[in-house]
This record gives sequence, C-alpha cells and structure tokens, in this order.
Amino acid sequence: EVQLVESGGGLVQAGGSLRLSCAASGFTFDDYAIAWFRQAPGKEREVVSCISSSDGDTYYADSVKGRFTISSDNAKNTVYLQMNSLKPEDPAVYYCVRGEFVHVGCSLYDYWGQGTQVTVSS
Repeated sequence: EVQLVESGGGLVQAGGSLRLSCAASGFTFDDYAIAWFRQAPGKEREVVSCISSSDGDTYYADSVKGRFTISSDNAKNTVYLQMNSLKPEDPAVYYCVRGEFVHVGCSLYDYWGQGTQVTVSS
C-alpha cells in the first residue's frame, strides 16, 4: 500500500524553524513527485512546495520562497521541508502528497498523508 507519513510538526516561535519529514513507502519513490500542501482553518489547501524525486526539480509558492526548502533523500524514500523564518500565516496542517512534476510544478495528486500540525506562537 502507498503510505505517506509526515512527522516533525509542532509548536514553534515566530521566526523559528522546523523541519518536516515525509516517509514514503509502497511505490517506486523516484517515479513521482512529492508535494507539501498546507491547510489553515477556514482556508483551502494550497501547495507550498514540491520536488521531483527523480531529478530534484523544485517548486515553491511565492509565500514561502526564500524561507522554505524542500529536499529528498531517495535512499530513505523521504522528502523534507525545512521551514525557516516562520510567520503567523504559516500555521496549518501540512500534508505530504504524491503527484507528478509537470514543467515547473506538481500536479496529478493521488495519495495524501495524514498531515502534521504546525503551530506558530507569537
């Protein structure tokens, strides 16, 4: 079975950092892209970043450029999202999502992880 397991969420202070991990299993990791979505209360889910597991091509939403970094460790079938300079608008449930990297971003999402909560304190 396809499994995407997020970890690393928690409570951080504004301006602080957090690293999320997505451990993938049940499929050929480097055949797909992995995206990070987030959903805050009352907001729609939005993609914040994605990466092609095969060649490392990346995409970032404008809101996180320069602050977040996505990376992959194919040997561990794991994708990371390093989040720096966290802002009050960043708190949300963050989801690891399987997709495909198309041109400069990701699409064709099919499997989602359970999500991990990121909370930013003032």
